[in-house]
Amino acid sequence: MKRRVELFLIILLPILGLLLLGGKIMNLNKRPDQKVTSSSSKKVVQKSKEEIKKEQIAFLKEHEREIVDYVKAQSPKVESVQIDWDETQMSDGGLTTPEYYMNVFGRINHIENSGWGVDIPMNENGTVNLKNMTMGDFISIDGVPIP
Repeated sequence: MKRRVELFLIILLPILGLLLLGGKIMNLNKRPDQKVTSSSSKKVVQKSKEEIKKEQIAFLKEHEREIVDYVKAQSPKVESVQIDWDETQMSDGGLTTPEYYMNVFGRINHIENSGWGVDIPMNENGTVNLKNMTMGDFISIDGVPIP
């Protein structure tokens, strides 16, 4: 009987240890907004996606003229460009293009039912690459593309 108890404890203790360790690891992973990485004796806190997005939008607002000029260059019918900063978002290219983009949207010529979208790729270090922006949504009025 004593031998059975000893075997039971020998089997049960490692299992309990693994369960406790697994619970501790899961508890550490419940902070999606911050990632702490350590390099030597320093701890580095990486920024959350929301903080990165705010920084990128601030950068884009400083370079608004370049975005406006790019949209205007797409059609001679574009006289003015309005950017909807509230609709600006960060996205990835999906399965085929694993890059990250800032998607900027707006209207043209103060027309309520007009629209356009520009995709601006982000470099690996998180900076926006304005030189490689492309039209993600072509310029349209009432859903009809304009030449």
